[in-house]
Amino acid sequence: MKKALSLVLSGTLALSALSACAGGGEESAGGSGDKVKIEFLQYKSEAKDTFDDLIAKFEEENPTIDVVQTNPPDSETVLKTRVAKRDIPDVMGTGLNAVFSELTDAGVFQDVTGDPALDNIQPAYVEMMKDVTGKEEVYGFPYAANADAVIYNKAIFEELGLEVPKTWDEFIAAAETVKEAGKIPFYFTFKDSWTTLPAFNALAVNTTEEDFFKRLHADKTSFTEDYQEATEKFVKLLDYGHSENSGKAYPDGNVAFANGESAMYLQGIWAITEIKKANPDIDLGVFPYPAENPENTKLVSGVDLLLSISSQTEHPEEAKKFIEFLLDPETAQQYIEEQKAFSAVQGVEQNDAAFEGLNEMFEKGALVDFPDHYIPPAVGLDKLLQELTQKKDVDAFLKNLDTEWEKVQSRN
Repeated sequence: MKKALSLVLSGTLALSALSACAGGGEESAGGSGDKVKIEFLQYKSEAKDTFDDLIAKFEEENPTIDVVQTNPPDSETVLKTRVAKRDIPDVMGTGLNAVFSELTDAGVFQDVTGDPALDNIQPAYVEMMKDVTGKEEVYGFPYAANADAVIYNKAIFEELGLEVPKTWDEFIAAAETVKEAGKIPFYFTFKDSWTTLPAFNALAVNTTEEDFFKRLHADKTSFTEDYQEATEKFVKLLDYGHSENSGKAYPDGNVAFANGESAMYLQGIWAITEIKKANPDIDLGVFPYPAENPENTKLVSGVDLLLSISSQTEHPEEAKKFIEFLLDPETAQQYIEEQKAFSAVQGVEQNDAAFEGLNEMFEKGALVDFPDHYIPPAVGLDKLLQELTQKKDVDAFLKNLDTEWEKVQSRN
């Protein structure tokens, strides 16, 4: 299985071999032949209910099409395994990251370059997709964007007389004030290794130059050279957690923050939906992770959800019709309102007052993609960061990160 997966992800498996299976699309049971079934695999567990509702609306408008939503745990791994088995879903909702780039290289997605639907997508997010894949061709439709920001409890801030911090020093001072008041500044959930990434991503973009990965690929720098400050600041944040930083998982953190157990939550706006499920009445806000100089602060924002069609689907017309439905402004508006995201569809705006603290960054265009989107999963950044939260050895972390990066590059 590992060998097969490696072949697919390296792009050496010819598309003709993949054509043996078209994925989840098939006629519905009953043999009528009048109804087409397509599979939609998407990776966002918090969006499952929203998509269930949208699929019901689509099926009502398109009674000859059945859409079956698949949303397994660890969806990216499941998708890669299914690609290796030549069992590709008709429509896929993925993140824009190194995994998407690998699957693009393997020919998994339909080339939609020049599709008129792209005219209604924010050009910046289309360019972001090209940057991640390194290709001029387009293999999907950016659908929703997110932001990596600090979520804060407005009631606790008001109780302690805190203002939203604009600089790194003010950020640490606010955490210190919360700690001195006997409260938890940051609720960490490092049992899930990926939850180390939001804070680290924000620290990295605010302490390095935007061309870092270009220089890294050209062997003109290293993580040890450029990520020292970001790593030291990440370790500093650990001073303001709680007694079970490594024992709590992401769902635990959402509930704990919703219940007022910490003043701040170092996540991203994607967590707000789950927080409000636990406590609809919480008064929260968001602000960018601050840099040393507020004029230089950048907001980490990237494509949170990308819609693609299998290059081997037996039902390309039905798959495209479903994506066109999702891209409709009315549908896209429902998605971002329920999922507390920003839309990549032009003209669809996020009006939730909770996001006011980010409006300036979007207006200024002070946006940078997630650094981890450019780091192959095989490097294991999240696992290395998880280890860093335990050992707090900055030099060892950076050395290991460089070593793992070099290992992966040598295999490409």
